[in-house]
Parts: sequence; C-alpha cells; structure tokens
Amino acid sequence: MVKAGFRGGVHPDDRKSATAGLPVTRAGVPDRIVIPMSQHLGAPCEPSVAVGDRVERGRIVGDIRAMVSAPVHSPVNGTVTAIVDVLLAGGTRSAAVEIEPDAEQDFESWLPVTETETMELACAAGLVGMGGAAFPTRVKLRPPADMPISCVILNGCECEPFLTCDHRVMLEKAEAVVGGGRKIAEIVGAKRVVIGVEDNKPDAIAALREHAGGDVEVLALATRYPQGAEKQLILAALGKEVPHGKLPAATGALVHNVGTAAALWEAYQLKKPLMERVVTVSGAVARPGNYLTLVGTPISALLETAGGVTEEQVRVIAGGPMTGAALGSLDVPVVKGTSGVVVLRMSESAPAVDGDQPCIRCGRCRDACPMYLLPYELGTQANVRLWDGCERLHALDCIECGCCAYACPTRRPLVQLIRGSKAALMARGAKL
Repeated sequence: MVKAGFRGGVHPDDRKSATAGLPVTRAGVPDRIVIPMSQHLGAPCEPSVAVGDRVERGRIVGDIRAMVSAPVHSPVNGTVTAIVDVLLAGGTRSAAVEIEPDAEQDFESWLPVTETETMELACAAGLVGMGGAAFPTRVKLRPPADMPISCVILNGCECEPFLTCDHRVMLEKAEAVVGGGRKIAEIVGAKRVVIGVEDNKPDAIAALREHAGGDVEVLALATRYPQGAEKQLILAALGKEVPHGKLPAATGALVHNVGTAAALWEAYQLKKPLMERVVTVSGAVARPGNYLTLVGTPISALLETAGGVTEEQVRVIAGGPMTGAALGSLDVPVVKGTSGVVVLRMSESAPAVDGDQPCIRCGRCRDACPMYLLPYELGTQANVRLWDGCERLHALDCIECGCCAYACPTRRPLVQLIRGSKAALMARGAKL
C-alpha cells in the first residue's frame, strides 16, 4: 500500500535514470584535500593539527569546542600543507586544513574511533545528518526529556531530482541502514522504526525489507516533492502534524537520513569515522555516477572523475536543483552534507531574476506549498520589508523547499524573499 502523505508539493521530472542503476564507485584521491572546520550546523571546529604534521586516515584534524558541533577527520594519509580560508557551497567561508595525500592510500584501514558508548561514539566519529541539514547526530540523539520518542523514522525518500546517492546506499548497504535504525531506536528508547521510501525506488524497498521485520517497517510513500522534508515525512508516515512552533519530537518521532543511519552502524560496528560519503554527479558530465568521495575533495576534482563537463555554458549546483546552492567557484570542497553535484545546461536553468516580479494572483504557489502558507503574499510583504506582515503570515514555518518558485509562472524569487524575511525576523528575536 502506498501512502499519499501530505497536501501540496510538486512533481518535477526526477531525472534520476542516468545514475539510479549505477553502483557506487570510488572517486579516488585528488592532489589536495581541503577539510573545512564548519561542515555542520552549530559551532565550527578548531584545527588540531599544524602545518607540516603527518596525519593518518581517520585522525581528527578539527576538534570541537562546543556541544552543538562535530569533529572532522582526515580521509587520507598525508601531510598538512596549510591552514586556509575556504569558500563553502552556501557562500560562507570557513577555516580549513589542507592536506597533500600520500601517493599510495589504504582505504581498508583507518584510525578507529575509541569510544565505546554509542552516544559519545556518534560524536567522536563526527556523525552529522547526511540529508543536507548536517545537524550533529549526537545532539539529535538527545531529544528533550519531556518529549519521549516512540518511533524513529529513516528518510529514504530522496525526492530531489537527479540525486540517487541515498538510493544506492539503501540498495548496497541495506543491512547497515536497518541496523543503524535499530541502534538509534535503542539509544532513544523507541519501540518502532519506520523507513520511508518513495515508490519510485521499488528495488530499494525490496532490499530493505529483506533485513527488516518485527520492529522495523519499510513504508512505500507516494512520489511527490518534498516527501522527504521532515514535517511532511512525519505526516505521511504517522499521520501526525508537527504543531506550530514545536520540534518534530513533539509528535514522538525522530527523523534521520538513511545515510546517517548507515554511517552510525559503520561507526558502531567498524569504529569508522565519517570521512567519506556517496555523492551523485549528474547532468552535463561525461560519466554521471554515484561516487564514494573523500570529504575535502574539491568539486573540480570530482567533476574530473566524472569525465568533465560536456557543455560550455552551465550552472553547477551543490545538492539538488530544488534546494541546492549554485556554485561561484569549483574550488568549493565536498563536505559531509554534500549529496550531489548537478551540472545544469543553461537551457535547463531558470535565468536569474533581479528583485520581485508582478504577481498574477494565480494561486499556484499556494496550492503547491506543503506548509499551507500564502507564498505570493509573503513575497510581496518581504519585498517591501514589512516584517510584521511576514510574521503574521508565518514566514518562519517556511521550509524553503522551492515548490512555490517552481510553480510560479512569472518566476518570482519567492524562496529568496521569504528566506530574507526569516533572517530579519530571527534577527529581531523571533524563533523557529
């Protein structure tokens, strides 16, 4: 039985066929590895190595100084050549450790994580949410005491067009995904695990069901963007709506990405830190694929692995085309939350729009909004900086999925406008 899920959303062409059937292959080792100290929500790390230091694969090179943080590790054996300032995909900058890898690498070994308690192991292994938000896993495994968790939901929807990295993880590491889900449930005291997968991935559903059963249910969900958004996934899987202004834990649910669950299982079973991840490279490249990529690999090097860009006029996006960030430089490194690199031909990419555009009151953005908002009115209020109006219209409930902009026939930059209003409201004290 396929569950319909939520109201609203859109049905973009998924463009997954180029990579969905391709097994994960290793991307290899670039000439240099650049490891940002900020790869997660929360406080950045502090470099724990100096120029000239020898590092081994799995060694911590950036250590935490705050609760909401996660250490970063070297994915290679090599030598630290510099502590640099690096541009990240979202346009921010971060300190980074630059490493020159040795000519020969052993990918079957690493410095193991030494902690035995699973909660602390999740921290020491540098685990973060791998679906894009990159929230430190250790923190997420500590829900508020007054919000007991009855169900762990693993997000295997992967509703963004082009991306198939989660799909391949579910196919090739189904046991680790299911085992990681059970481990999360054990940590938080949940009695049930639900793995939500869109029904356009029947092979992944079948692979997971081979290892599920009993306390683990694999749920086929309707293929509709943004089925994988946290609040929409909880509604689809459990029939519960996250109350306005409350954490998802208020519904008794805790959501983790399937890649995060697999990484937790590997940290628990193999003592392996998070220092590489599967990245989908697709679009206008010679060899689209799903590449097991070392954290810190420059996007330029990853594109070379994929055979290079095949068009002259392109837009390169880190992540998926609905919520990803267009890159101004290919020196941006892959980080723990990098799910994909999509190369769009300019004919496939909507032209940039300067400022707001006329609204024709068609209501398509309203119908598409999975949060029941009025994006057209929010955009109008935000464009003239009427922040009180934006707050009254619940701008902070926007999940920035991009459905409104996708549906808008006049190409109003609704996401950017609403995002700006959210930043203004939070700056004056409003809370998500």
